[in-house]
Amino acid sequence: MNICVIGTGYVGLVTGAVFADLGNDVICVDNDEKKIQGLNKGIMPIYEPGLEEMVSRNFSEQRLTFTTDLEKGVKRSDVIFIAVGTPPKKNGETDLTYVEEAARGIAKYIDKYKVIVNKSTVPVGTGDFVKEIIDKNKKVNVDFDVVSNPEFLREGSAIRDTLHPDRIVIGAPTKQVAMVLLELYATLERPMIITDIYSAEMIKYASNSFLALKISFVNSVADLCERTGANVTDVAKGMGLDSRIGINFLEPGLGYGGSCFPKDVDSFIKTAERFSFPFDILKAVVEVNRQRVPNFVNKMKEVLGGFKGKTIGILGLSFKPNTDDIRDAKSLEIIAKLLDEGASIRAYDPVAMENTRALFPDITYCNNAYNVAEGCDAVTIVTEWREFKFLNLEKIKQVMKKPIIFDGRNIYQPERKKKLGFEYYSIGRQKC
Repeated sequence: MNICVIGTGYVGLVTGAVFADLGNDVICVDNDEKKIQGLNKGIMPIYEPGLEEMVSRNFSEQRLTFTTDLEKGVKRSDVIFIAVGTPPKKNGETDLTYVEEAARGIAKYIDKYKVIVNKSTVPVGTGDFVKEIIDKNKKVNVDFDVVSNPEFLREGSAIRDTLHPDRIVIGAPTKQVAMVLLELYATLERPMIITDIYSAEMIKYASNSFLALKISFVNSVADLCERTGANVTDVAKGMGLDSRIGINFLEPGLGYGGSCFPKDVDSFIKTAERFSFPFDILKAVVEVNRQRVPNFVNKMKEVLGGFKGKTIGILGLSFKPNTDDIRDAKSLEIIAKLLDEGASIRAYDPVAMENTRALFPDITYCNNAYNVAEGCDAVTIVTEWREFKFLNLEKIKQVMKKPIIFDGRNIYQPERKKKLGFEYYSIGRQKC
């Protein structure tokens, strides 16, 4: 099948690469000339495990091409995916500027029947919005259909999530239109659900908001565990083994961040407001999440007796492991608060240091975790990279000024750290 993907961010680039790998002829279009030039030279704009190899293979076999020429992409394709950014506005609403631009471009060049697929995360009603724009602006009187096909990718495992999704959601105006995407996805042999467009648009926001709710809930339970003497690790395990609940997203920590959950929850709340529905439970989710870093930093401040003149090591800068994405990363919030109160920062992350350096050029970036710990009054675990779980903590202790660890992701066992001579603070578990 001939496919055009508009947008080469996480969703667009992964979607294009996977469809090409499945044997389709895919053209990825982006108006960022520098990004397209880089992709044509094999330079990835993002870090994602397995993506570079997949792009390189399909590019060399000429199933995957990159261009800034939207006319070429639209005219040679049967299915056009809109996978552009949908950033939040200041008030929390979703900014559909890039979606509108893509729809206007499609309208300008559409020359025969096409299926237009909204892959970007967009509020309910966006399918109507895109259809209206194309109808009003198309130069040729041709038919087309708009479909909603939300993505459920997790950064760090985006390739796997695209090839082995839990479900594929197709929101289409008719079953005949839905069959076009059913055919496209058939080789994956995964569960598919066909709905109306409004329901498909709603599923994405409802899913992410529910996961955010689980995170805020277990973090609230963790705070209560600290007050009662309970261990949140055991509590979460006991909850998660109930098949009705499940263990996923019951890991207490510094709260949710990244490019999806914060903006999607805010957008869902704004959608509810448009329909005069007070989504109070989601507002509470946001408030709980907002308090996570301030509460954690206040705990650090209390233990250390303030931050002025102190050196703090930060392990992990990306918002989650296996990505270089620092959008809404908790590390940024922690670093800003520590700097404001006079601390010096030493930091390390396997892949996200260059992105962080653009925001905090004056902190010390280190080659590894052991280098970070040198002369520190405390080390803080912010991102649960696998390599941090297997550090030689005896070596860490030897180079620290004070053997204090603040673990924002509960990657260590408290009793073991105590035996090693560390003062260890985690989330929802008693101090050791």
